Amino acid sequence: MFGCLVAGRLVQTVAQQVAEDKFVFDLPDYQSINHVVVFMLGTVPFPDGMGGSVYFSYPDSSGMPVWQLLGFVTNGKPSAIFKISGLKSGEGSQHPFGAMNITRTPTVAQIGISVELLDNLAQLTPVGSAAVSSVDSFTQFTQKMLDNFYNFASSFAVSQAQMTPNPSEVFIPANVVLKWYENFQRRLTQNPLFWKT
Repeated sequence: MFGCLVAGRLVQTVAQQVAEDKFVFDLPDYQSINHVVVFMLGTVPFPDGMGGSVYFSYPDSSGMPVWQLLGFVTNGKPSAIFKISGLKSGEGSQHPFGAMNITRTPTVAQIGISVELLDNLAQLTPVGSAAVSSVDSFTQFTQKMLDNFYNFASSFAVSQAQMTPNPSEVFIPANVVLKWYENFQRRLTQNPLFWKT
């Protein structure tokens, strides 16, 4: 029913079923994981009015599991990316996995999925730092694109002494490109969605 993906690792599509409505994926060497993707396989949808709360569990200093709510997957939102790198220090939250005897080792974290009523899911509050912001991703993409464009354009720079006259060729001074680049970066920092206006 579910899958779990960590960059650089094989996709996990077989969850350990620890109760009729609860599933767990092991995440060995969890300290090196920044993001995890949880998704529905598309073979079995949730029953009407149901969805899945997604939890992250890591062992605290005494080896006890600390569970934190990451978010949700539903038939309408069958996949989600969660940032877990900042969650390894903090307090746990209420979770549906407490009474279960889930096998684990001290170096393994877990992703838990609990099938629940959509009404119940709407009342839960995920850990704020777990969600991957689309604005932040957009800003990162734009920054990388600007860097790539500037580096590419700069690689063709020639001095006036190196230029050969060619009436059909148009030259743009490198300082003009640099000025545009700096202005765009400044505006992006002030308002990541400025380009919509």
